Formats: sequence, C-alpha cells, structure tokens
Amino acid sequence: MKKETVISWKEEIASNLGNPEKLEKLYRSDPEVFKTAFGDLSSDTADAGVVKFWKARLEYDVKPDILKGITLNELMPVIGICLLTAFLIKLPAIFPSVFSETVFYQKNASIIVFLGLSIYAFRANRITQTGKIIMSAVAFLLPAFYINLLPSSLPGDSVILAYIHLPLLMWFVWGMAFTDHDLKNPVRRMDFIRYNGDLLIIYALIAIAGGILTAVTLGLFDSIGLSIEEFYAQNIIIAGAASAPVVAAFISDRYPALLNKTAPLIAAIFSPLVLVTLIIFLITMAVTGKDPYNDRDFLLIFNVMLLGVIAIIIYSVSGTRTAKTVRFNGIILFMLSVISIAIDIVALSAIFYRLGEYGLTPNRLAVLASNILVLINLIMIMTDLFRINFRKKEFRTVEMTVSKYLPVYLAWIIIVVFGFPAIFGMK
Repeated sequence: MKKETVISWKEEIASNLGNPEKLEKLYRSDPEVFKTAFGDLSSDTADAGVVKFWKARLEYDVKPDILKGITLNELMPVIGICLLTAFLIKLPAIFPSVFSETVFYQKNASIIVFLGLSIYAFRANRITQTGKIIMSAVAFLLPAFYINLLPSSLPGDSVILAYIHLPLLMWFVWGMAFTDHDLKNPVRRMDFIRYNGDLLIIYALIAIAGGILTAVTLGLFDSIGLSIEEFYAQNIIIAGAASAPVVAAFISDRYPALLNKTAPLIAAIFSPLVLVTLIIFLITMAVTGKDPYNDRDFLLIFNVMLLGVIAIIIYSVSGTRTAKTVRFNGIILFMLSVISIAIDIVALSAIFYRLGEYGLTPNRLAVLASNILVLINLIMIMTDLFRINFRKKEFRTVEMTVSKYLPVYLAWIIIVVFGFPAIFGMK
C-alpha cells in the first residue's frame, strides 16, 4: 500500500466527515486503505463524534495483524538490505589495510545506516522513477565523498562539527526517501517524525532482546571453555546494530497495530515526568550555585538536555492529537515549552558571555546558532500550544508549525557540514 495513497485518502476523509454517504462509499470501495488512512485521523476536530464513531466501528472485534504470518517474499528483501548494511559496516574488518576502523566509523557509520533505511523506504513506497533514484543517490554519494576527503589526522573544530552534524543531514536524506520526495507536503513530514518515534521504540526493544541473546550466547560458549567475546562484539554486535533499524522499519510497517497506541502513551507518561524533572533540575541548579557561564562541560550538558527536551515535545505533539487526554497533555506540553524556553535563554546568555570572554570559535558559533533556532521553534510551538489550550484551536496547528520549521534546521546543518570547514579551515 503506497504511502501517498494513504495520505490522499486521509485528506479526502477529513474533508468529508460531515458527509456520511461519501464516507460509506469510500469505505466500501477499499476497506483496507480506508482503515489505514483513518487510523491517524485526529479526534480533536469539530467532527470528533464522527471520528470516534468510525474508529469504534473499524476497531471493533478486529484481530491484531500481529497474528498474520510473514511470507518469504516479504522477508527476503529485508534480509538482503540487512546483509548489504552489515557488509558495508564491516568494511574495515574485511579490508583492514585500506580502512582505519575509528576513522571509517566516524565518517561513514551514519551514511551506511541511513542508506539501509532509505533503500527500505524506496522499496516500501515502490519508488521506481529514475529521477527520484538519481536524486537520492546523489544525496548519499556527495556527502560520502566530501566527508571522506576531509582530513582524518588532527582535524580542526570545524571538521569535527561536520562529523557531528553529518548524521542529521543523512536523517533528512532518509526523510526525502520516506516521503517519496514529496518535500513540500507538511503532512508527510509530520508522518516521518511520528515514524521516527515508533522506530526508536522498536529499536530499543530489539536492542533489549539482542542484549539478552548476547548474554545467553556468551554464557553458553563460556560454559564449554570457549571465549567468543571479541569475535561476537566485532562481528555480530556491530553488524546487528547497523542493520537493526531496517528490521525495526519492517516491523513498524508490517505490524502497525503494535504502535497505534504507543505515541499517545509516551505523550501521556513521559511528558509530565520530563516536566517534573526539569523543574527539580532548575531548582537544584539554583540552590547549588551551578551555572553554565564558567563551566564549559556543564554548558554542553545543558544544551544536550535542551535538544532532548525539544525532541520529546515534538514527538509528544505527534502523539497527543490522537490521545484521549488531549486537554491534559496539551497543558503539560505548554508548560514544558515555557520551561524549555527559559532554559534556552539561560544557555544563550551563557554562550554570549563566553563569546565576550573568549572570542568567536566554530564551536561557539555552532552552539549559538543552534540555540537561536531552537528558541525560535520553541516560541512558535508555545504560541500554538497556548492557542490550543486557551483559544480552542486544533492540535494540527502545532504539528504544521513543527513540520514547516524542519527546512530551517536542514539549511543550518548544510552550512555547518559544507561551510564551516571552508570558512574556518580544517586544521
């Protein structure tokens, strides 16, 4: 089932919620597509009663699709993509005289992982157009050639920043494949963000299962006097970690019923916990006198924490509109965005202080610009959440705000990856 088909059906269903005859005709014409398209439809609309009625009708006495078996035709392409990903990630071990393991992973690990996910997305979307294939190939090959031409010995701060931002750039390239190159559609972008959250959850479950399997395997071989720790770590763990995202993507697409309730659950549980944690953190910071102005490492932790919080806000936004406790979650997210803005302002003031004391460097410029972009995004999200909670606007407005702001982040990432080494030098 092509994603663009589901998107077009979702839009048509949303525009005909007040027309029961049309909805019935759509359902009878293709029940499977109708169910899939209706699954992500927001209950936070003027026709919430109609949406709830249809969801109850579609979900009543439905057997979980997890009971459906996987055919060999479905499994073989996934295995092929996993083997390709595992082969590429193991190139330093296969050709040790050609590749330095540390440098290779630093430069190419993210490219390989997102290449596997993009190939899977192409297959899932049944993309066969030559133009789209060439565009995605260039989007992978150009950064791959560029990043491997950067100096590996004693790289400067600008080069290290390029390494750090490269995974984010490749994430956007994967997003291009996931959305079937429909780059101007904010709905598709938000679907991609929601999909990332689902994938992280499945990947975490795979990692836990893999950890248990590793402990059992090593214990069994150790019991018979064979130590395979090094071999297992160098071959199975590395290859498995690189190819597991493709497996997670397959599970997500094959068993969507496993994740239909996940995003609302995450939004309902973790957003309040994060809010309480941030409040306690700020109080503790004030009491202990710890500040990011004179402690560089603390400022770095401060910024990493801020990025984590905005990621939680964005994922929670994608799940809240389908939750039953929309009102409660909306208030929690509004409070979380307000506190996050306060944290960002403190971080910015610390960055400006350090700029005045120590001068401009690539690292300080990168952190400064990133914090400004995040602050603008948080203010936009907070404004939308205020309108949702106190002006009765739909949750879709904040989703569109998040989605439309993604190109701003992309532009900055491109500047850091390709511009900083040229501007500040590579040593």
